[in-house]
Amino acid sequence: MASFTAKDVQTLRQQTGAGMMDAKKALEGNDGDFEAAAKFLREKGLAKSAARADRDNTEGVVGSHISDSVVASVELKCETDFVAKSDQFIALADAMAAAVAADGEGAVAALATEVDDMKITLKENIEVGRVARFEAADDEALNGYVHIQNGRAVNVVLVHVSGDSSELARDIAMHAAFSRPSYLHRDEAPTEAVEAEREALEAITRNEGKPEQAIEKIVAGRLNAWYQEHTLLEQKWVRDEKQTISQLLGNNEIRNFSQIEIGS
Repeated sequence: MASFTAKDVQTLRQQTGAGMMDAKKALEGNDGDFEAAAKFLREKGLAKSAARADRDNTEGVVGSHISDSVVASVELKCETDFVAKSDQFIALADAMAAAVAADGEGAVAALATEVDDMKITLKENIEVGRVARFEAADDEALNGYVHIQNGRAVNVVLVHVSGDSSELARDIAMHAAFSRPSYLHRDEAPTEAVEAEREALEAITRNEGKPEQAIEKIVAGRLNAWYQEHTLLEQKWVRDEKQTISQLLGNNEIRNFSQIEIGS
């Protein structure tokens, strides 16, 4: 008969997130070998996690790392608000962002085991989502903005600008967190999205009974307003609507821009 104690069962439970009976059966089935039992439970847990992979995971947290030389953000997705707010979940997202800042976007792969273990422990469909990282040269500046909601980061903006003003980068990041631009430049808008908007605006304009000869001009004006709403450089600065973000930049330019928002 396998030899193990109640303390062994408890320790195995704590390390694997398994239930008491599962931990006991794993030790019994592996002749009291703690490592073999832990491996068995982990493999069993990963199998269950795979079965949960098709469940919606629209909740989560955005880990971030912001310094003068490098900024990074990592989206860690889960199913429930309860898990997203947990200390261990937030800590893993921040650890991933720090790893990306230090070693590049591929660094998240080095923490795959931690993600798998959390899937088992928390019993949810957990996965890494979007990842961003920018590094500044000597004549550039970085900054970001982290919006906290219900104890967790849900909207992280990173901005990389030419020049040495991290305050400028911060202002733009805070603006974008509020305005949620879809594109940096209008020429980044996909042709399909532009054409779909044009068709919708044309239908709206016709339904308003506008004269046929005026429709093309009205649609062009409304499409231009759509670009101004969705393009960061053309948006009016939230702190002074008399100037656009492009005007705020002056002789500087945005080298890189990222916004990761949970649920978007």
